Amino acid sequence: MIKREDIIDYITYKEHRQIIRPNILKIKKRRRIHVGNYLTFLFENNETIRYQIQEMILAEKIVKEADIQHEIDTYNELFGTKGSLPCVLMIEIDDIDERNEKLALWVDLPGKIYVKLENGQKIFAKYDERQIDEHKLSSVQYLNFDTGGQAPMAVGSDLKELKEEQGLTEDQIDALSADIKELTS
Repeated sequence: MIKREDIIDYITYKEHRQIIRPNILKIKKRRRIHVGNYLTFLFENNETIRYQIQEMILAEKIVKEADIQHEIDTYNELFGTKGSLPCVLMIEIDDIDERNEKLALWVDLPGKIYVKLENGQKIFAKYDERQIDEHKLSSVQYLNFDTGGQAPMAVGSDLKELKEEQGLTEDQIDALSADIKELTS
């Protein structure tokens, strides 16, 4: 969880951004998993979420304490329960007409997303229902996987039209294991 003291003002952040950004991109690279042609999962941790908050504060030039706290609270929703893994799912379809069609067709997707544990158990995502209406879902979904403190071995979808699974590399498993330890301490 991110606390107010973890966030610096946007001017100071902007001055240090060239140093911070490459480090965060390395962290994100280990946590980015592509599943099939359309789904990209980015597992988050304290550092990546803090970065997202700092980027939002910089982009919006947020200075009021209440507004900064609102950003912190909003992003902290991603963390879920202790020992669970926060994740952003990006549904990547370049053609806008195709994207709109598929987002309407795949409205049940968030409930069909899972991570698979070493014992083969599938843990289905908890998701933000505010990102779905009766007609379509958002192309960015905020997910959380309550793995009971275990690192996943694979991530996938049981949606009929997108039934795919991707095993994680050792490097990805190690990164997510470290994140789980950090999030449970």
